[in-house]
Amino acid sequence: MALIDRMTRDVVLIVDDVPENLSLLHDSLDEAGYTVLVATNGENALQRARKSQPDVILLDALMPGMDGFDVARCLKADFSTQNIPIIFMTGLTETEHVVAAFATGGADYVTKPIKPQEVLARISAHMQNARQMKQARTALDAFGQATVAVSERDGLLLWQTSQARRLLGEYFDTESEQMRLHLLSWIGKAREANLEGRESPVIMAIDSRRLLGSLHNPNRENEWLILLREENNTSVIESLIAAFHLTAREAEVLYWVTCGKTNRDIGDILGSSHRTVNKHLEHIFEKLGVETRTAAAGIATQKVRIPSPG
Repeated sequence: MALIDRMTRDVVLIVDDVPENLSLLHDSLDEAGYTVLVATNGENALQRARKSQPDVILLDALMPGMDGFDVARCLKADFSTQNIPIIFMTGLTETEHVVAAFATGGADYVTKPIKPQEVLARISAHMQNARQMKQARTALDAFGQATVAVSERDGLLLWQTSQARRLLGEYFDTESEQMRLHLLSWIGKAREANLEGRESPVIMAIDSRRLLGSLHNPNRENEWLILLREENNTSVIESLIAAFHLTAREAEVLYWVTCGKTNRDIGDILGSSHRTVNKHLEHIFEKLGVETRTAAAGIATQKVRIPSPG
């Protein structure tokens, strides 16, 4: 029973070369109900992270040999660990070190001397965010199995999986004529896109959510098969983070740039000043190796599918 309980607890990896810090954090996290793993250098941290897949990593910024910034870069470059939230621990609060922490993929930072209650609060917040992101990815994977068969002649739904039924029901009144006509119109546009080697258009958009479809040629029963899936801002932003090693806020700014928003518009959406947006854009341009918004948007849409609402 104790083993099962341990396996179901959230896992935190602490990376620090100072034994006193490890002991203090280990005891506090263990008492709070976390499973605690430790590493005393960068190489060991990478090995433990890849093997154990912790839910959160507490990472000392300045260590001998491979420092925390290098460790973070390696973690974010590895597909198996790139989604693990990193909280930096540092005794330095100079702007350059704070910027470096976020530039290398850190989700947050705490300053030394460590205050266990503050660390626990930060971990709890990022643990919840990571769990929600994971659930969103799982949901999108499930929706990827949603398939519907449509009559080539009149657009009637001939059959659909339970996932497709649920997904269509979130975008249409499934009993109405409107859905049939809309799908029939979309099939015509998707056929043209396929012939021209373009991406299929969005089936329907509601706020930040988009219903997408992959069209397959009619079978001998004259049924068009449509593989449905859903995308939203969260999934696209996650893809931008992974593709270009951006921070979450940089990815949000880049996403809205690809949507054609001005810096002032982006500031209003994100609750930031346009000067802050400009600063994020400077970091984005540097990471993407470009100098203009247009170039950044072009690279982003080449590497990550960012469909337009239309």
